[in-house]
Amino acid sequence: MTDSRDEPLVLGIETSCDETGVGIVRGTTLLADAVASSVDEHARFGGVVPEVASRAHLEAMVPTIDRALKEAGVSARDLDGIAVTAGPGLAGALLVGVSAAKAYAYALGKPLYGVNHLASHICVDQLEHGALPEPTMALLVSGGHSSLLLSSDITSDVRPMGATIDDAAGEAFDKIARVLNLGFPGGPVIDRYAREGDPDAIAFPRGLTGPRDPAYDFSFSGLKTAVARWIEAKRAAGEGVPVRDVAASFQEAVVDVLTRKAVRACKDEGVDHLMIGGGVAANSRLRALAQERCEAAGIRLRVPRPKLCTDNGAMVAALGAEMVARNRAASSWDLSADSSLPVTEPHVPGHRHDHDHVHEVSKENLYP
Repeated sequence: MTDSRDEPLVLGIETSCDETGVGIVRGTTLLADAVASSVDEHARFGGVVPEVASRAHLEAMVPTIDRALKEAGVSARDLDGIAVTAGPGLAGALLVGVSAAKAYAYALGKPLYGVNHLASHICVDQLEHGALPEPTMALLVSGGHSSLLLSSDITSDVRPMGATIDDAAGEAFDKIARVLNLGFPGGPVIDRYAREGDPDAIAFPRGLTGPRDPAYDFSFSGLKTAVARWIEAKRAAGEGVPVRDVAASFQEAVVDVLTRKAVRACKDEGVDHLMIGGGVAANSRLRALAQERCEAAGIRLRVPRPKLCTDNGAMVAALGAEMVARNRAASSWDLSADSSLPVTEPHVPGHRHDHDHVHEVSKENLYP
């Protein structure tokens, strides 16, 4: 039996949007998941403000890392590597995380791994349900992304099957919540109101579901517009807006399309399981409908607990640990943030001499 202490101990830093996440994992075991959120600072603007997010990350970084190390009960010197989200995401926010990761990795003499945000969302499921099957079909749904991805190796091979061509699902949730005056972020509040509404009350459109439409791409812009116009028409006529029914009907339109296309992709590719991740994966109706449709199709569903679905450092650490375990090349010291890093690049490797140099640095014991 393998001693768990032989498994890679990795710290992960996530700053792609408004959450400063720091996670520590040993192999596929989660030891710490510390998060500092700036969502309240963005609420009054009705959405995330990049400059505000970047400054919040800067202030929260060191305290959050210290909190994670304390929670995990490990010393920074014990780490086998530092992983950080290199993209995609908000450029300024990513730069804060990458800069911090470089500083810690250099001072500690540890290898640095710049990893992909979307691949991390897939890999985090290993902390909940064990090693990922290969290949893995993943439906990632968040404020910035709605993607269907097929991965045969989470550290090196992620193939996009389909993506959003306009508004992502999470973005649509935020916009409809704003129209309904329910506040920000929209996902949790829409989910809450929808539980008391009728999902069949209003027949909202299902985007890109026609016979000639792309099989795996998503579009929620038309749905968002249709819901907004329906609400405006009610208000213009002096009628009350049935908020719970609108929320339920809108939510049903979104999750119907997401689950329908995901199950179709599994069938077409001969994959007998589906992993769902990203912030919108915390949505209760998405989970329920996905379970129902997967069972009917003989597909096994894997969805991490809600806290691991939203942006967090644990997912970055999980992918970093997998990089170490599979002996993937560490990133160069000139690693930079890439706000549009393609999902086909699960991590940003460097040159062999960069990795060797990391171990030379460790001899100088820069970290007190």
